[in-house]
Amino acid sequence: MNAAAPALKPRWPLRLARRAVSPALFDFWATRVNPLWTLEQPLARLVSRTAASRDAVTLVLRPNSHWKGMRAGQHVSIGVTIGGRRLIRSYSPTPLDDGTLAITVKAITGGVVSQHLAHEARIGDVVTLDPAFGDMTITADHESLLLLAAGSGITPMRALLRDLAARNMPVVVDLYYWARQRDEFCFVDELMELAAAHPRLHVHFLATRDGTAADPRIDAVSFEGIGPLDQRRVLACGPGGFVEAARARLDGQVASFAAEAFSLPATDASGDAGEVEVHLARSGRTLMLPRNLSVLAGLEAQGVRPPSGCRMGICNTCSCERQSGTTRHLLTGDLTSEPSSPVRLCVNAPGTDLILDL
Repeated sequence: MNAAAPALKPRWPLRLARRAVSPALFDFWATRVNPLWTLEQPLARLVSRTAASRDAVTLVLRPNSHWKGMRAGQHVSIGVTIGGRRLIRSYSPTPLDDGTLAITVKAITGGVVSQHLAHEARIGDVVTLDPAFGDMTITADHESLLLLAAGSGITPMRALLRDLAARNMPVVVDLYYWARQRDEFCFVDELMELAAAHPRLHVHFLATRDGTAADPRIDAVSFEGIGPLDQRRVLACGPGGFVEAARARLDGQVASFAAEAFSLPATDASGDAGEVEVHLARSGRTLMLPRNLSVLAGLEAQGVRPPSGCRMGICNTCSCERQSGTTRHLLTGDLTSEPSSPVRLCVNAPGTDLILDL
């Protein structure tokens, strides 16, 4: 068998195994023969790790045969085992030509998973893969695009640009890419090579702390040189504050605006002081949680760790049913109190006493 190919298994033993044993029992024994052999669970093996910038690395993962694939721009929740616990974080992989997936991880201070992947994970380590999710994809070849990326927000844009390049760049694309310092930009050579090969693609690098006189921030940069904005579809990805600034900067000026934030924007919590009582119906626990933090952050601070993934309100991994009480959406400020409605714990804060199905 070619070592670079995904691990394949004969189909008839799988059909027999599904009738004879549980997936958990099959996986327990099969993964001792080959770590990628499972009955149903998509897994991937780490096959390489290279530096992407001063504080980021790119990991290449080879999925097993259960991986159903993804569209460029989508996210995937990846599970790693650290200290005996399985932790899940979401990344936006780039599908590569040989069937592998590349994820770029910035080592965040205090980030358990990012520090592990960037510095401690070893070649051959196996991670779990959940189904791809997210709507930051390109479905039409007639829309001119304006791509806005800050920091790690470049990762879905890289996947989108590679996908467009494979189709000979069918539309005009301008990518604006922000980082604090020049050595924090990722994929510089690759992006410049794509731009050189495709005249319809224009790449703009903006360093916010390199000491230049011009203000490069999203709310100050001029887009006059790229033509009419009202003909552009905008896709933006970055920290919450960047996404909100981009939305305000381009509101009413562009054909459409879609964004994903990998962190919540800073908010004025002065009107949301104090704590409320949150009762977890299934476990029977009652906790006092702050009103100015997400429910997920409040629970984790007290040692309760419900399943979570993207932490930006997209994947629904942390969603649970509300039995009573009001929550406040941290991005929009909207209040919701409808009983039996789902609550995305990562982007909602408790507004009143709550009862949750946890």
